[in-house]
Amino acid sequence: MIEKEDPVISEEEAAQYDRQIRLWGLDAQKRLRGSRVLLAGLGGLGAEVAKNLILAGVKGLTLLDHEQVSEESCRAQFLVPVTAQGQNRAKASLERAQNLNPMVEVHADPDRIEEKPDDFFLQFDAVCLTGCSRDLMIRVDQLCSKHKIKVFCGDVYGYYGYMFCNLGQAHNYVEEKPKVVKPSGESNDGPEAKKAKVDPNETTMVKKTASFCTLKEALEVDWTSEKAKAGLKRTPVDYFLLQVLLKFRTDKGRDPDPQSFPEDSQLLRQIRDDVLESLSLNSDLLSDDFISYCFSEMSPVCAVVGGVLGQEVVKALSQRDAPHRNFFFFDGRKGNGVVDYFGPN
Repeated sequence: MIEKEDPVISEEEAAQYDRQIRLWGLDAQKRLRGSRVLLAGLGGLGAEVAKNLILAGVKGLTLLDHEQVSEESCRAQFLVPVTAQGQNRAKASLERAQNLNPMVEVHADPDRIEEKPDDFFLQFDAVCLTGCSRDLMIRVDQLCSKHKIKVFCGDVYGYYGYMFCNLGQAHNYVEEKPKVVKPSGESNDGPEAKKAKVDPNETTMVKKTASFCTLKEALEVDWTSEKAKAGLKRTPVDYFLLQVLLKFRTDKGRDPDPQSFPEDSQLLRQIRDDVLESLSLNSDLLSDDFISYCFSEMSPVCAVVGGVLGQEVVKALSQRDAPHRNFFFFDGRKGNGVVDYFGPN
């Protein structure tokens, strides 16, 4: 993580971010305003995250993507003009992204993330990875963890989406809580008057610390242990679905494609069986129903997952409010999301 001076909020910025400053305070906005973020992957989810971070008012955002604009990305991604097909996605997204907030330094990088040296990632305060392979995410996460850089990963597969974050072994933040008023020792109104009461009109800031594990640790849970077996019924199946979809991406170098639905459906079923067997779990844990709902990026799901992912980056950088620890899963079929922790305690 780069060393930086204490950021100063100008009058123009104070007016621009007035609502946010009232919501989470000037100190939180200053920390956000002094932060630089790398966003890899400018698909539908990446566009949502970029929008949320730019509007929140980070200092700088680098859009990294080597892919070209396709017809499908035009449908799911609102930052690229429909006339930009064939152009680089990062560069095609730059103008609309910058217009969202001229006070934020937005840059486009058309290189492949796999070819970036380690030093490249060290210039950022947070790195957000979308559309990346499992091996690449683990590599970047381990690198950033050593240098106290916050890491976020996320993807959308049809109706499904997820977010992961690693904020380090000791992430400090403050949380606003209702103020507890202690009774005075002089009261003679009985035992009820001597109990501490919550004053709804006053709040106090409470300092807290949360610890996180690496992505590798989170994805390599030992499901043969007695403790893991006992908690299996409470474990969201989305976690195992993510394992299947990441394995598909590793094997095929892409995500499930609607143009190859029959072949990809058969492959997804086989990968499901192989992944669950490798985890010593029954294939019945993840029914065949998931196969029909994990193709393409769906814009409404991108909006939900991108909203949560952007919010978590803002909370982490501003050190305000409790972070999601460490996975968020969203199921668009049910219209609900769940936060759960995976990894060593």
